[in-house]
Amino acid sequence: MIELTPTQIRGLKLAKDGDVYPQVGKKWTHLNAEITYARTDRFKERPQKIKFLTTTTLTELREHGLLKPVDPDIAPEESAHGITMAGKILLLKIK
Repeated sequence: MIELTPTQIRGLKLAKDGDVYPQVGKKWTHLNAEITYARTDRFKERPQKIKFLTTTTLTELREHGLLKPVDPDIAPEESAHGITMAGKILLLKIK
């Protein structure tokens, strides 16, 4: 069994919601991610920040085989990444 840090678990959950793409500043997040507001906030005063993971965390998850590049023809540092079946199973075991 692979031992993951809380940061790695958050990154894996982010990838489960959709493929992550490289952004500015060694960050990875969903394509066209925007600041959102809580559904329960009537006046939209409290923005929820964009969730992201760092390149270091992404590399660690890729080395464990939990994430994989979507396009194998492009360098892994530039390609979008998706969660593997092993990553999905690991998330089920963590819950």
